[in-house]
Amino acid sequence: MSKNYYSILGVDSKASQDEIKKAYRQLAKKYHPDQNKDNKDAEDRFKEISDAYDILKDPQKRAAFDQYGSAAFENGMRPGAGGGMGGGGFGSAFSDIFEDMFGDFMGGGAQGTRPGRGSDMQYTMEISLEDAYRGKESTIKIPVHESCSKCNGSGAAEGTSEETCPTCDGAGRMRAQQGFFTIERGCPTCNGAGKIIRDPCSQCRGSGRVKKEKTLKVKIPAGVETGRRIRLTGEGEAGVRGGPSGDLYVLLAVKPHKFFRRDGANLFGRVPIPMTTAALGGEVEVPTIDSKKSNVKIPAGTQPGQQFRLKGQGMSILRSDSKGDMYIEVMVETPINLSSKQKDLLKQLDKTMGGNAATKHSPESSGFMSKMKELWDDLTE
Repeated sequence: MSKNYYSILGVDSKASQDEIKKAYRQLAKKYHPDQNKDNKDAEDRFKEISDAYDILKDPQKRAAFDQYGSAAFENGMRPGAGGGMGGGGFGSAFSDIFEDMFGDFMGGGAQGTRPGRGSDMQYTMEISLEDAYRGKESTIKIPVHESCSKCNGSGAAEGTSEETCPTCDGAGRMRAQQGFFTIERGCPTCNGAGKIIRDPCSQCRGSGRVKKEKTLKVKIPAGVETGRRIRLTGEGEAGVRGGPSGDLYVLLAVKPHKFFRRDGANLFGRVPIPMTTAALGGEVEVPTIDSKKSNVKIPAGTQPGQQFRLKGQGMSILRSDSKGDMYIEVMVETPINLSSKQKDLLKQLDKTMGGNAATKHSPESSGFMSKMKELWDDLTE
């Protein structure tokens, strides 16, 4: 008996795919068996709607129907019957809608034939503070999987090639009908590749990759800090069966320095000076990050912990010609192992600095003692 699938769905023969899908959803919801239990007519109507949608949703089937009518699907070729394109009855129609809604989440679509991209790799490189200041070009060696030279990454023996997987017909995925839904999984025969190798390469055993030690040059720019990553595109693991290679990320770690402490582009160092230099003034020679030396003037009366700034003597700034500053903190040393004569001289100095002179020569010390005396007097009242 001839059927008009457009009439079954209540749409015009020139209806768009979106209009057909919308009409089907409305009717399927109305006549779904779960909504019409013990209603045989509703179940038959639902099957009829599903068959009509199964034809009209497929451009090839719809074209055949437009030209030959429903006769094109008779003689055992009922729409939705097993086999052929998009089979599965009204469950197939439901799976089509389900795939529209969740296809991206489920990884829908035949992606299995795309060669797999190689993994990214990370290599940690330690450099000195001087290298971070100047920048450098360094050579590293890393163990990595490279494309097999014998089979050019195909994984197949010489004179042979990959074959389309007979289980999934090259799709890389298999579909199984469960009730009204279609569950899609990776093909167990080809592991989702869509291709199989019957005669694998003897060197890489079909993987298309071999493990080697690769030597690479890494250019480190001046001014880098710990945690900076340098990306070497395409220098990671080779892809599976000719797929693109991953990337290599070189993670930089700047080693601690014996003298300098770094804070961004600025450098900090501590220099011990004699008590006499702190009192009388003088000069002290300090190292710089560029392997040179610089003189720092110490004014008379310098106190412990006082800092002196050397402008432009700090670290290089990444992607800039500018440099940070260097700060030198002085540590005033108390003299030890004094001779009797030296001790006598200090005692004489101490006497001359006592009394009212103490406020002039040691203002912080005398001020502190005055505050302590006031505090003690308050506590004893």
